[in-house]
Amino acid sequence: MLLHSDRGSQYCAFDYQSLLKRHGIIPSHSRAGNCWDNAAMESFFRSLKAERVHLTRYGTYDEARADVFDYIRFYNHHRRHSTLGYLTPVEFEQRQSALSA
Repeated sequence: MLLHSDRGSQYCAFDYQSLLKRHGIIPSHSRAGNCWDNAAMESFFRSLKAERVHLTRYGTYDEARADVFDYIRFYNHHRRHSTLGYLTPVEFEQRQSALSA
């Protein structure tokens, strides 16, 4: 698993980095002064919150977790993206793979 964050001191702290390492999580940080590194993830989280989480009342953690995973499947397989030429992420990846083969 890859965890992307900005260069905030809490994300660069030794204890936090040690926790990631213990769990086999690879840290990834934005380049200094480059706000575009997080643009894709910020867009995804905005969509997740606006289209699903803020519209739903969850009774349990497991219910919320299942719903978020359901949204991720929808987002990758059905939601079209203007930045990908109005393809879904899965369609875009398949086309990219076909072009490079």
